Amino acid sequence: MSTGAPYVGLDIGTTKVAVVVAATDEVTHRVDIIGAGLADCDGLKLGVVSNIQKTADAVRAAVEMAEQKSGYSIGRVYVGVSGNHVATSRTKAIVTVSSAEITQTDIRRLHHELAQVRIAPDRRILHVIPQDYVIDEQDGISDPLGMTGKRLEANGLVVTASANAVENLYRCADRAGLDIEAVVLQPLASAYAVLDDAEKEVGVALVDIGGGTTDVAVFKNNVLRSASIVAVAGQRVTDDIMTVLAIRNVDAERIKKDHGHADGDSIMRDEVFQVPGVAGRTPTELTKSVLCQIIEPRVEEIYELVLQRLMDSQWAHQLSAGIVLTGGCSMLRGTDALAHRVFRMPVAVGIPRGFSQGGLAKEVSTPVYSTAVGLALYGLRHGAEINREEDDEAQATPPPSRTQQHVTKQPTVTGQQQPADKPGFLGRVKEWFENL
Repeated sequence: MSTGAPYVGLDIGTTKVAVVVAATDEVTHRVDIIGAGLADCDGLKLGVVSNIQKTADAVRAAVEMAEQKSGYSIGRVYVGVSGNHVATSRTKAIVTVSSAEITQTDIRRLHHELAQVRIAPDRRILHVIPQDYVIDEQDGISDPLGMTGKRLEANGLVVTASANAVENLYRCADRAGLDIEAVVLQPLASAYAVLDDAEKEVGVALVDIGGGTTDVAVFKNNVLRSASIVAVAGQRVTDDIMTVLAIRNVDAERIKKDHGHADGDSIMRDEVFQVPGVAGRTPTELTKSVLCQIIEPRVEEIYELVLQRLMDSQWAHQLSAGIVLTGGCSMLRGTDALAHRVFRMPVAVGIPRGFSQGGLAKEVSTPVYSTAVGLALYGLRHGAEINREEDDEAQATPPPSRTQQHVTKQPTVTGQQQPADKPGFLGRVKEWFENL
């Protein structure tokens, strides 16, 4: 039985809100999923909150469901953010090494400098992720600890989001009675749930197809190298079905899930099903192959847009592990076959993992929960680090108002941890970079 404090992932999506509660057994260190909740949501548009009250109500419904299953009262959550307002940029920092050998203190100073990024007032820094290091003009170094040099540099990837979009997430959480522990880029969170270290080492692209947005993240050498958002996703497929068949959104979504195929070759039996009429009109009949002719062009368009983003990132030819699909739309039959045809590289559908098979593991072992599970795992891995940084800031400055707290908060260098007063720094620093 898990005895550690629970960590809660809150995935506020365009069509649904998912909540996952994870806890670690303090004796076996096993991660258990002890709570989960799912609720429909129509308070977002393209990943951005458009109706705070509707979104807050959906969050409250999903949280209450997770509370009933876990037996815990949920107060603090890790929440994901997506949308075409998310952007990335590059940064660099340089420090002078204090002695002949590069120490943990030098790396900490360098990471602190790396996080000092100037951005526009309407932007919010989500993550600053070290890419590689340079020692006295020798580049391509992944771990500088213990090496000799006088000048230490780091190249970093800065992930930012609209300050207003992030603020609205806080307001939704506040109305639902929740405090946000950290705001995390959704594809980065999903990677914690569906990718393993081997994939991230050799090169992989995670494509998370949600309701309103498709999130794309590239990993190489265990580091997030590129992230982008495509503003076309599963809801657009549902809209196409709704428009062509002249039916309600709820019926179109049901037909997509029950009978939809993204690739015609995946249809084993071309069965006929009923399409409900609107306002008492007589139902009609349709075959799976005809429905596929509606679905396939839109999913193919999504993949072509993703491929263009991968080409623009200049990492498309370094993806030895290929593509991993996740998110609700990845559950469409034949979606992996269509992806293989478009990307011309290995394709797999990512299922959440990284936890024991007890508890509610079976319930959350579906792409719908990938981001929520990843957010909970992110909290398990980085929660202590985030709390230490908050404590340091609280001691250094007077406490800000609730509204100011998440606007002025110092960005976390993702993957960085503060050293404890124990031996074995080298091993722990290696683990930080392996876990990126």
